[in-house]
Amino acid sequence: MAAASAGCKQSDHQKLNGSPLFKRQLLRRLPHRCRLCGGAARGIGLCPHCRADLPWLPAPRCPICALPSEDGQICGACLSHPPAWQCTRSALLYDFPVDGLIGALKYRGDLSLAPLLADCLAGVLDGAAVDAILPLPLHPARLAARGYNQAMELARPLARRFHLPLVHAAVQRVRDTPPQAGLDRAARLKNLRGAFLARPELVSGLRIAVLDDVMTSGATLGELTRTLKQAGAVAVECWVVARALPPGQT
Repeated sequence: MAAASAGCKQSDHQKLNGSPLFKRQLLRRLPHRCRLCGGAARGIGLCPHCRADLPWLPAPRCPICALPSEDGQICGACLSHPPAWQCTRSALLYDFPVDGLIGALKYRGDLSLAPLLADCLAGVLDGAAVDAILPLPLHPARLAARGYNQAMELARPLARRFHLPLVHAAVQRVRDTPPQAGLDRAARLKNLRGAFLARPELVSGLRIAVLDDVMTSGATLGELTRTLKQAGAVAVECWVVARALPPGQT
């Protein structure tokens, strides 16, 4: 009986050590080294040289989708097919080494990268007029498998920095949709239809910033935006750490 009890305690301890909360507390106590070159960092995980060398999203860009656009005008794609959201704010191109940093946060549980990436995004958020931040929800099955939502980890430091509430309980992802990779625009939209369910009492009348790590086609963010507006949100902005360029565009 004692052996079984000890085994249970050890199992619980191992679970605690692997939890996102434990990892966040541990990371606050670790020395700050640059995640790219190993040199000294200034508390955000990158040395000044590596930070300056990141693939920052160039200006001018379309205010709606954040893709490069002549003179910062609304691009042809957004004029032809206007997105449901009002604007997109993004800091970086989804290119080396940003793709690796986001991949490590998203798939390998490296939560120390969330404050680093959020700090990059914070630089383009001045002047944003929103009432709350909504991290892009994961389906419960995917959340259980991963153990955390990377969008939530990115949202926490931004909510503290800009004194905004997180309304993560306002929307549920009710369909575990297949991966979007390889699908054309029409197939992506069909794949996501009805994927989210919003609680009107938590979003009605609010200006909401929807936050995610990467925008590719924008189909997922578009479906979430439509769901929020149907539930009474008055405006929606997309905040994404990185923007992927369409194939062939540099």
